[in-house]
Amino acid sequence: MTDPAREPVAERPHMPDYGVETAAWEPLPWSWAAERLRAGRNYWVVTASAAGRPHALPVWGAWDDGEQRFAFSCGPRSRKAANLAANPQVVVATDDTVECLSMEGRAVVVEDDARRRSWADRYLAKYRPVSPELTAGFVLANLVVEVAPERAFGIVEREDAFAARATRWRWPS
Repeated sequence: MTDPAREPVAERPHMPDYGVETAAWEPLPWSWAAERLRAGRNYWVVTASAAGRPHALPVWGAWDDGEQRFAFSCGPRSRKAANLAANPQVVVATDDTVECLSMEGRAVVVEDDARRRSWADRYLAKYRPVSPELTAGFVLANLVVEVAPERAFGIVEREDAFAARATRWRWPS
């Protein structure tokens, strides 16, 4: 579970044209967002090249509550890898379009072997039930990318919750 002392600060997002300035506003708890990061199967990763050209593709990934970090793997010659080498800013979004979560942060390629193995183990624990042939060798043959979140946005796309629950979380620098 998430350590409450390390949780990000919840705020009302600045969305002047979307009606979230209501007196009934109440932030979503970080536990709502963390659950979506833990439980998701597919995540959209959005990167941008040094020239600003965007690139978005779904990946599998793992969230660690205690470390407040997200990790995924990608091919070392992939567009994601090239973009991240030039521009480490990244967006990770869950694939749910009703209870939406988008997290912005800074990505780094994990170089430490023990840390790479630790992420591979978490990845395998999560995805082997849906892909029994998945091996640590496959994950470790690729880059392991770790994302340190800077801010996240939660939106519930239902009439009763959109304006009253839209939330931005930010991690203190």
